[in-house]
Amino acid sequence: MSSSTAGLPAYIDDEATLDDLLTQPSAALVADLARLEGDIMILGVGGKMGPTLARLARHASDEAGVSRRVIGVSRFSSLATREQLESWGVETVSCDLMNRDQLADLPEAANIVFMAGRKFGSTGAEATTWAMNAYMPGLVAERFPRSRTVVFSSGNVYPLVPVISGGCVETDRVAPVGEYAQSVLARERVFEYYSREHDLPVTLIRLNYAIDLRYGVLFDIGAKVLAGEPVDVTMGHANVIWQGDANSYVLRALTLSDAPPAILNLTGPEIVSVRRVAERFGEYLGKPVTIEGQEAPTALLNNAGKCFDHFGYPTVALDTMVRWIAHWLDRGGTSLGKPTHFETRDGRF
Repeated sequence: MSSSTAGLPAYIDDEATLDDLLTQPSAALVADLARLEGDIMILGVGGKMGPTLARLARHASDEAGVSRRVIGVSRFSSLATREQLESWGVETVSCDLMNRDQLADLPEAANIVFMAGRKFGSTGAEATTWAMNAYMPGLVAERFPRSRTVVFSSGNVYPLVPVISGGCVETDRVAPVGEYAQSVLARERVFEYYSREHDLPVTLIRLNYAIDLRYGVLFDIGAKVLAGEPVDVTMGHANVIWQGDANSYVLRALTLSDAPPAILNLTGPEIVSVRRVAERFGEYLGKPVTIEGQEAPTALLNNAGKCFDHFGYPTVALDTMVRWIAHWLDRGGTSLGKPTHFETRDGRF
């Protein structure tokens, strides 16, 4: 990995280096976790963002000189994920959060990051999606009535808005499209109920598209360009944010948790043009780009200005992400095999 003048690498060549970069805490995160009291438990740690979020919490706590447990909870269908977390100094507990007995056996923690839920595969299994996204949050809030809690939500709770609007802000109306998005709003409402009725301190994180080099909106676009496949620009614009920045903001948002809940949009500062990003991948990869469709005047967009007011701007710029991913794709880097389906406009996942 060679270094750039900005202090970030010019390229990233392997997963170990990538994970190291994703889990290097900022001075601001270290300072926030130094002031935070108690252990941190991540529920649903086994997903795309969870392992590096847990490791980041471990690193930041260690640098802060704070003695705390960082606990990752999941069903752990992948033993490799569990072993990796433990090698990073994260305690692991296997638990089905839908099981009241297993939930009752979880250790206490003053701080909880709730990442559990279901998105892909929702169409045709709507009842399961609603149970996981709306019923399970009630079980968790009931089990941990005093824990400071950051809840992963989604920008999908907002409607499609004109691109020229600059994206939705936290005070805009919610109007989720499709049952997945509706069930995510239900997740918010259940935590809001417990927050209001039982003084549970909560931050709701409305995230639009975290990425690293192995998955995400930019990966999906770049992979099509590399393969010579057409890039559909009907959903012509999106938001993205580097996963390392997103995880840092999530952990820092523990300091904002309140009753009733604080709400925080989380994404990057740009409204990303799918067409322009595809063209940029073509330049980096030396490939012709085939564009399909025409940009719709609306898209699913967040404005994260409030987040930046609290915590500052992301550390990794859009073109840096595109350059890194182009290099990663060109050298045959690992894919998680989890397309984002960001092109979806009807809410069916």
